[in-house]
Amino acid sequence: MSNFPHIVVVDDDRQIRGLLTKYLQVNGLRATAVADASALDRVLASERADLVVLDVMLPGEDGLSVCRRMRAENRAPIIMLTAKGAELDRIIGLEVGAEDYMAKPFNPRELLARIRNVLRRSDRISAPTHARKRSKYRFAGWTFDTVSRSLLNPAGESLRIAGAEYDLLHALVTNASLVLSRDQLIELTRGREADPFDRSIDVLVSRLRQRLGDDAREPKIIKSVYRKGYVFATALEMD
Repeated sequence: MSNFPHIVVVDDDRQIRGLLTKYLQVNGLRATAVADASALDRVLASERADLVVLDVMLPGEDGLSVCRRMRAENRAPIIMLTAKGAELDRIIGLEVGAEDYMAKPFNPRELLARIRNVLRRSDRISAPTHARKRSKYRFAGWTFDTVSRSLLNPAGESLRIAGAEYDLLHALVTNASLVLSRDQLIELTRGREADPFDRSIDVLVSRLRQRLGDDAREPKIIKSVYRKGYVFATALEMD
């Protein structure tokens, strides 16, 4: 089982932990279940996790705080579990760096599909390295390298970029000068159909603009197109 992706499930509900762990194992993943942030830290200190399924409501340190801390350390991608209808938790989760979210109660099959999608996007499940072509994009002094998954600022300093931000920037630069709707961006970054009220892309665009120093009032790099979506508008050089 050591060659299979390792998923850590963090939820204080023993029944959910047990059922979800068994379901993931039956479907070809290695799964570890823990009840709180302290137990998660012990697991991560001893072995690599390829993805963390993280409940927002935890005893002690809550899931949002854990997510923020993990993103600062550039650790494993995260799928948040939120209470049904807790839209604020969902938005904050995306803002602090979660790759995806699901509301409870959830369908384990759908969660499995989202886990596999995030793993593919983060190269935990991927084609052999020799099959990937080197792709480097330069714009407005920035350098975005999709091989090393790095973002260098105009001073040459490397900045951490969360999985969801990486996916959004990749989608935009590979479709430079094309207007992409919110639905298209959600499909490109999350691989699922869009909810007509889903504003997660707006949150990610805002976060990515801040990362790039792109003034939201007069953006030069990622521009909004009224009632249509977003476009990567700055001059782009690709190696």
